[in-house]
Amino acid sequence: MNIKQENLLFNYNLQIIFTVTLIAVMGVSSITPAFPTIARELGLTSREVNLLIVVFTVPGIFLSPVLGIMADRLGRKRVLVPSILIFSICGTACAFTADFKILLILRVFQGTGAAALSSLNQTIIGDVFPGKNRIDAMGYNSSFLSLGTMLYPSIGGALALLGWNYPFLLSMAGFPVAYLAAFRLKNPEPEKNGKIGHYLTSSFKVIFKKEIMALFFGTMTAFILLYGVMLAFFPYYLYENFKASPFQIGLITSSASIGSILGAFNLGRLSRIFSSKKLITGAFLLYIVSLILSYFISLLVFFAVPAFIFGFANGILIPNIQTRISIIAPAEYRGAVMSINSTVLRLGQTVGPFASGIILVSYGSSGIFTGAVIFALATFFILTIIVPSDKT
Repeated sequence: MNIKQENLLFNYNLQIIFTVTLIAVMGVSSITPAFPTIARELGLTSREVNLLIVVFTVPGIFLSPVLGIMADRLGRKRVLVPSILIFSICGTACAFTADFKILLILRVFQGTGAAALSSLNQTIIGDVFPGKNRIDAMGYNSSFLSLGTMLYPSIGGALALLGWNYPFLLSMAGFPVAYLAAFRLKNPEPEKNGKIGHYLTSSFKVIFKKEIMALFFGTMTAFILLYGVMLAFFPYYLYENFKASPFQIGLITSSASIGSILGAFNLGRLSRIFSSKKLITGAFLLYIVSLILSYFISLLVFFAVPAFIFGFANGILIPNIQTRISIIAPAEYRGAVMSINSTVLRLGQTVGPFASGIILVSYGSSGIFTGAVIFALATFFILTIIVPSDKT
């Protein structure tokens, strides 16, 4: 399939994938602004209401690889469409119960539906778009992901003004997306590669390639830094050192989202100037620059600059890694390999805040900055050594 660069954004298949991506990131970011209201209306503590995130994300850690294998063996749509429907049915049902135990059960099932979405959209991009179009498509898709994570909190917060349960009704958007994926999405389905034993042996050989493992490590590092430093530590740091208000912290976080959107959206153009490896390793150098600037900045208003740099690095890194993995993995194993990358991503999301909390208590803010810089630098050297230079 040869798609002109200027027409890629208007490609109908890619637009459908964008809608899947927007559903995939809806499950957490759209309801967190309602947490104080949910806690008040249902008589919950902050720790209890946070379980609405935990029970939603945990299924993805364990189910993503299984669903990736199913997508390779049964076909992408046979996994994608039911996943969207489960997400939408259970998410919508959350709006119609005030029993917290039932709400948690529904969130588990909604998270089960969401488990395959964030890897299958990337897998289908790898199936549909060849060559340079693939990295452009991955970049555009990542831009929409960042756009969703930036806008959903505002949308969810506005709906929460009507009632604690209204943000859950956003899940209804998944029903038309499921229809589009089932009947309008035109994607090649992988051929079954022999018996399941042969498939698993062959897919493990791909997964355990040195380059793939290094790229997985790069994904995990990026999300440890994002969730451990940018999302968990920076709000605390800004409040303690600059007395920043929640609104000011939100603006700075938004500057990171803007940087991520711009980086991902322009990834295709950058890939025509710099090699894939240089962009991947360069992103970690940008993380280091961002962290060092953050440590030495003395005025709150300037903190938006390193936050933007951090987001820009994330924007050029993640879709680049996704593209590189999708190129290495043959179509018949691509679902499994991309799902492992998604699992590693979720592992980084989990480890990051936990690790930053321990370091903060033990070594203070300087320990966070020092540890993050060392970790990013170590990952830079690992990727530089292990990831081969581009063949083209």
